[in-house]
Amino acid sequence: MNTLLTNGKFYTMDAARPTASALAIRDERIEAIGDERTLRLLLGGNYETIDLGGRCVVPGLVDAHAHFENFSLALQRVNLDEATSLGEVLQRIEDAAETLQEGEWLQGWGWAQDSWDRRQFPTAQQLDAVVPHNPVFLRHKSGHAGWVNTRALRIGRIDVGTSDPDGGSIERDEFGKATGILLEAPAMNLVAQHIPAATEEQLIEAMRAGQQYCWEAGLTGIHDFDGRACFQALQTLNKNGDLGLRFVKNIPAALVEHAVGVGLRSGFGDDWLRIGGIKMFADGALGPRTALMIRPYEGEPHNRGIAVLEKEEMMRVAHLAYPNQLSLTTHAIGDQAVHDVLDVYESVRNANYASKPHTPNRIEHVQLIHPADKGRLAQLGVVASMQPIHATSDYQMADRYWGERAKLSYAIKTMRDSGALVVFGSDAPIEKIDPLPGIHAAVTRQRANNLPAGGWYPEQRFTMHEAIYAFTMAAAITAGQQDRQGSITAGKLADLTIFDEDIFAVAGNELLEIGIAGTMVGGQFKHRTF
Repeated sequence: MNTLLTNGKFYTMDAARPTASALAIRDERIEAIGDERTLRLLLGGNYETIDLGGRCVVPGLVDAHAHFENFSLALQRVNLDEATSLGEVLQRIEDAAETLQEGEWLQGWGWAQDSWDRRQFPTAQQLDAVVPHNPVFLRHKSGHAGWVNTRALRIGRIDVGTSDPDGGSIERDEFGKATGILLEAPAMNLVAQHIPAATEEQLIEAMRAGQQYCWEAGLTGIHDFDGRACFQALQTLNKNGDLGLRFVKNIPAALVEHAVGVGLRSGFGDDWLRIGGIKMFADGALGPRTALMIRPYEGEPHNRGIAVLEKEEMMRVAHLAYPNQLSLTTHAIGDQAVHDVLDVYESVRNANYASKPHTPNRIEHVQLIHPADKGRLAQLGVVASMQPIHATSDYQMADRYWGERAKLSYAIKTMRDSGALVVFGSDAPIEKIDPLPGIHAAVTRQRANNLPAGGWYPEQRFTMHEAIYAFTMAAAITAGQQDRQGSITAGKLADLTIFDEDIFAVAGNELLEIGIAGTMVGGQFKHRTF
């Protein structure tokens, strides 16, 4: 079907034609862009005309860092996000437990002790009081800690004699007894491995609901960072013609030998599902204070965080993946972790391999960078994959635990001004997958309640154009898809996000009130309110 969109405010992200008022679509691609009169003269009348009523249109927004499996499943689990006290969290858990069968796992996500009236880690005993007969596993908002009850500890065979796994830590009391807090994936997996996994059918159904949510939030694509089960489910959806978001699928580092063994390369796939890079974890996160630091956390002189992968192991993975045309994408939050990852990337660049991936290496989060390293991403051609909503969610923790160092935390403008390509995402389900809160955070450096006044380190604010570019064209360049996506340009795929109002014309504090009027993927409306 051919479509003519008229009476719109198109912001193209294409420097050759930054704005327009009408757009013609033939099948799944943009045929022409300009004004209505010119397009009708050029194209003739065989088009369904849709009047946008002056609405604002940008290229389809892409979340460049999300965990789609976990996001989709989280829609079915107890949500502990934005709770302001332990009591509120326990009440939500107790309410959710009322529907459980005997022995059934209770799973949830989003708790964050730094948001409570008392900033102490919770305990297994507190969970036991509200869920005595079922095992409980609750992921921290950061994704880097788990909170479990006594029954879950027993299932995981965690007791006084259990050693900390490599890259993880079991929190203990003064007597060596596990408190119920497990830091980082190796420790969390002692329990999580015993939770029955969703079947592929269950996961696909959860993803259908997740996909619908994403369309309503204005998303047309996702760069995913979950594992094998997610990839399998996405392949099934794609094969059946049911995939309506464009996915770039990154591969866990634990599977690098398998990826190399079968000859996978970054960029392999189609317009709906393609291979990204090999995903490594350099460290933990700020919330549980496991991000790897050059200097200790403020007030914690013996804590410099956790190296989830030692530098030598990252070197091994990188020098296996890169010459086999698999790019690298590495989680790094603390300044020591960012420094180590840059050293690894510099090493593969200097190796001068004959074969290299056609997509750039990335660092995920880059939440704190040492002043000596702030120009290195640009020098090495490394993408800064950042989540602006983290800055406003975390700023009080950053000030508390990083002190003066926080000036170069979540430093999106510093990264852009250094010459690095900055791409935006949400890290869902850690934050809402909705891009508008991320756009708001990028241009205001404030929470929804307009705090802190004037913005947190306001010199790091983006313009609206920079923020939209980071959700669109930057995502396409990062994935090697800039010839097909990222801008409203003739010949590219007709992926569009339509807002009720002109986001380029409203005040920053009004952005969160703007609705998503439509989401179009490949020339087809997936969501429409007008």
